[in-house]
Order: sequence, then C-alpha cells, then structure tokens
Amino acid sequence: MKGKKLAVLAMVLVVILSLTGCGGASAAAQGVTKETVKVGNSIATSGPLAPVGVPFKAGIEAYFLMVNEAGGVNGRTIEYVHTDDEFNPEKGKAAIDKLINDEKIFALVGHFGTPIVGATLNDIKETGIPAVYFATGTGILYNEKAEGADRVAFPVQPVYPMEGRIMAAWAVGEFNAKKIGVIYTNDDAGKDLLGGVENEAEKIGGIEVFAEQVPPNAEDVSAAVTKLKNEAVDVVVIAAIQGTFPQIAKEMAKQGLNKTAITTYVNADQRMTEAVKDAVNGQFDIYADAWVDMTKPAVKDYREWVAKVSNEDLSSNAYAMTGWIAAHFFVEGLKRVDGELTWDTYMAAMESAPIQNPFGGSIDFSDGKRLGTQEMALSRMNPDAEAGWEAFIGFKSIPEMLGE
Repeated sequence: MKGKKLAVLAMVLVVILSLTGCGGASAAAQGVTKETVKVGNSIATSGPLAPVGVPFKAGIEAYFLMVNEAGGVNGRTIEYVHTDDEFNPEKGKAAIDKLINDEKIFALVGHFGTPIVGATLNDIKETGIPAVYFATGTGILYNEKAEGADRVAFPVQPVYPMEGRIMAAWAVGEFNAKKIGVIYTNDDAGKDLLGGVENEAEKIGGIEVFAEQVPPNAEDVSAAVTKLKNEAVDVVVIAAIQGTFPQIAKEMAKQGLNKTAITTYVNADQRMTEAVKDAVNGQFDIYADAWVDMTKPAVKDYREWVAKVSNEDLSSNAYAMTGWIAAHFFVEGLKRVDGELTWDTYMAAMESAPIQNPFGGSIDFSDGKRLGTQEMALSRMNPDAEAGWEAFIGFKSIPEMLGE
C-alpha cells in the first residue's frame, strides 16, 4: 500500500511540474504564435520616476517599431505590452504576475527599478521566464556562474559588483596601482562596488585594498579621507553615487590627497563636475566609467525611430537610449533561435555568443555569466568640456585593461 501511495505522489508531482512550466514545452512557448511573439514589462510611467520611465518605454517601442516595419524576426513581429507600476513594489509584483499569467508574455524586456526588481526577481526565476535587461545596478543580478533558475536573468546595464571589478582593473592596468583606497557608502551601491574592487584585486593578486566607510549623503567624510592619506594609497575609488561623491572629492582636495580618483558611471554628469570643480581645481584627475557612446553609428537609427513614437525630443535622452538597448538585446537573442522558439532555446541562443551593445561594448552570457556590462570606457572630468567630461580611453574588457 505504501508503494502505491508513493507512486501516486510521484504522478502528482509530474503533473504539477508540467502545469507550472518547470521544463514543460507548452508553458515555455507561451506568447508565441507563427506570426507574433509577445513581450512586456512593468515601468513607472506615472509618479516621481515618470521622467525616467516614459523615455525608457519610448526607446523600447522605437526599436520594436523599427524591427516590425522591417518584417519582424524570423517571420514574427513583436507585440509589446506595458503596465505602469508607479514604482511601487507591491504593484510591481501584481503587474509581473499579470504579465506572465494573464497576458502570457514570452519574455520580460526592460525590468525597471531596484525596488521592483528586488520584489519580483525570485518570482521571475520560479516561473522560468527569460528576463532581458534590468534598469538597475543592484548586485543581486550579479552571478559568475548562473545555473538552473538563475539562468533566466540577463542583466545588460552595469551592475555594481562588476563595475567595481572594472574600477580595480583600471586602477591597476592604467594607473599602475599597488594600493587601492576605497571610500564607500554604507548602502547597497557602495558595498557592491567595494565587493567588486576586492573581488578583482584578489583575482589579479598582489594588490592591497584599503576601504573606509561613510554614511550615504554624509556631509563630513574627513576621517575616511585622512585614513586613506595615511595609508599612502596609489589610487582612490570613490564608491558612492551622487549624494556623496562631491563631499568625498572636495575633502580629498582639502586634505591634499592628490591621487587619481575613479568613480562610477552614475557620477559622469555635468552637475557633479560643477559641484567639485572649484574645490578640486586641477589638483588631481577624476575619472568615471562609461558604458554608452553617443558617437556610435547606431545613434542615427535610434534618433530616426524614437522620433516616430514620441513628440518629446528624445534625440539625446539617456533613458530612451537604454530602452533601445534593452530591446536590441532581446531581439539579438531572438534572431539566433534556430527552430522552435521556447524559453530553453531562447536562453541557449542568448548564451551562444557575445552580443554587441549598439552604443557600447559586448556582453557575454556564456557559461552562466550574468555580469551586466563587461566592457567599459573611461571618461575624465573636464570643466571646459561641454558635458563636463571628456573621453579618455575607449571600450575595453578587464583582460584588455590588464594587458593580458
């Protein structure tokens, strides 16, 4: 009798697995017909994040319009559906559930915002649906060897642990650092960037990392700067975003810690240059990572098609450009699928070879790499430049930065 009960339980489990899409071919092909493939996302297009969400959505729409008017991909046009979650995690969870289970989308394209991603990532993994591009740098997306359910996430935008690794590579490969000082904020961004620096320093070997913590938006960062000055570091990594970056740069100048500084791409903004230029006044150079190049030929197509979907001038809008990038990466994976289009075949296609960012470097998802942007350029702060920053070094991978 006991054996019969076990057999019945086993049959029940098989049925449950087939219904939930854990490997079931029919579930994996949802959102796909002979003529169309349906994708969607949840983006804040109202509320305080609307100035970011609206152009981001427009960039996605523009790319899909271009693809559809050219005949689609492998005979299928792309149907795009969107839900406004108002940047509310609870509404975001409900929106993702609706998109996957009611709208029956094939894939998420352009998942938007740190709190929404944090609230829904496990749900996405449990469902098994591919998710291409996350509009956040959160470290929960970073994975050097994704397996099983973790494979569904395909981050493209820089994620902080990887960017920290890149900062360490610049420090060593470009500026010959042996001692890297890191001033980091006690928040997810700062800690993730620090973790990346320490990770890459360990991989390189023979590099010392001295880290000092400051609160986010701290006004007094003098103790942290003093400690790095006493350690005689070669390069300072400012692992802090815009609320704290200016205080650190100005305090370095005040104390005469005149060492090359490297910071995140988030700070490569004219407002940051204006905030620190008088205090720094050429005492030391400040560099920032860059992952988008407005001089790439693809910008011409972007500007032509984004004008067709928006009355607003988005010709140089960074958020719209990232939406275009999100759609591009999804389509590149779609083009590579040979034969039946399922979640498994799509993920295998995404992992089959590196994909080129139309405005930047390439990203390799093979062997479970889920690192976000892996090739970045380096900009230098220049108050005389129109944008407050100027190009310094073109796109390189970490091995290229290290001369390998």
